[in-house]
Amino acid sequence: MIKELVYRNRSYRRFRQNKRISRELLLELVDLARMSPSGRNIQSLKYYLSTDAELNEQIFPHLAWAGYLKEWDGPVDGERPAAYVVMLEDTLVAQGMIHDQGIAAQSILLGAVEKGLGGCIIASVKKEALAKVLGLPENLKIALVLALGEPVEEVVVEPVGADGDIKYWRDDCHVHHLPKRSLQDIVVG
Repeated sequence: MIKELVYRNRSYRRFRQNKRISRELLLELVDLARMSPSGRNIQSLKYYLSTDAELNEQIFPHLAWAGYLKEWDGPVDGERPAAYVVMLEDTLVAQGMIHDQGIAAQSILLGAVEKGLGGCIIASVKKEALAKVLGLPENLKIALVLALGEPVEEVVVEPVGADGDIKYWRDDCHVHHLPKRSLQDIVVG
């Protein structure tokens, strides 16, 4: 059921790094993105897949992990993603299709949740440096990176407090707390 998948789909940032993800599974997930809607049916997105531990190690330092957790540099070795999907925009086809990026990312992440995995959309990327690592041609521009793996962290959704603070946080047991606005607070009219 879609509601269950959406409710289970959180931004997971800590994984069982040694729990490998096959390239075939990544291809299944990217196929969900391929079949998702695209503005004007332009289909400008392409995908660089990494399930290789050595390449994953090279990708990792080019990513920022959690803007609100200022003292956290990201997952430690052993809790890093088992795979990455680097979403690319082919500038020979189109540019600025940010809605397509979001739709495709959500499709991939919902498919990952269905398979017992989790992930995180990372938009804060050292794009030029990572493009060099991946050997990308000039026309393929990095849009987002999806980090994937079997989650090891617990994410607790809770109501936004009276102060209105929406910043996620971690407690002393490393439980990730995620404030969400109520349905009544976001429906107008």
